[in-house]
Amino acid sequence: MKNIIFIAPPAAGKGTASALVCEKYNIPHISTGDLLRDEIANQTKLGVEIKDAMARGEFVSDEVITKLLKKRLSAKDAKKGYILDGYPRNIKQAEIYDDLLKELSYDMGVVIFLDIDKDTAMKRALSRVVCSKCGLSYNLDNKELAPIKEGICDACGGELKTRGDDNKETFITRFDTYMKETYPLIEYYEKKNNLVKIEVSNLTADEVFEEVKKVIK
Repeated sequence: MKNIIFIAPPAAGKGTASALVCEKYNIPHISTGDLLRDEIANQTKLGVEIKDAMARGEFVSDEVITKLLKKRLSAKDAKKGYILDGYPRNIKQAEIYDDLLKELSYDMGVVIFLDIDKDTAMKRALSRVVCSKCGLSYNLDNKELAPIKEGICDACGGELKTRGDDNKETFITRFDTYMKETYPLIEYYEKKNNLVKIEVSNLTADEVFEEVKKVIK
């Protein structure tokens, strides 16, 4: 099993693809956001520092994130493979991650680029609803991805709500930020010959998963 990084613009289906891969191959989904939240919730010394920095409106430093990531990637369940979510987001972080892999004697694995055009991504984002209980997402504009019962999660029966950041203005900001900061990673990983591109604009979630399985098998 390979270590996997998904790179994708907003609403490309990265979360859904990640969940399906984790379930099928029984590997951990490692999110830097979750690592930060866990550290704060556990009220560790580092967690207090992170909370204070965020309260001041400051970004969490790459140094702190690297410490958390090193600790998580060193865990037993990550040694057989993992999905890394939310990192790296830019070239500097990619270089830090490269060094961390060398330190841990881990293989780079594969970087999967889920490509989607901006208009399709926006349409998906504005039609998305999320379960307030389990976090599962649905798309009201796609019969295959819509809930069986309107407003109710198929999995847990929780209430479906629109995400606060799923509006046109916020989407455009997020997409533009992605193009400026994250998109340059495509060329970075292409040069390392470990990037695989999957065009997902016209694919269903199941079809995307089938393409992903071809890459990581």
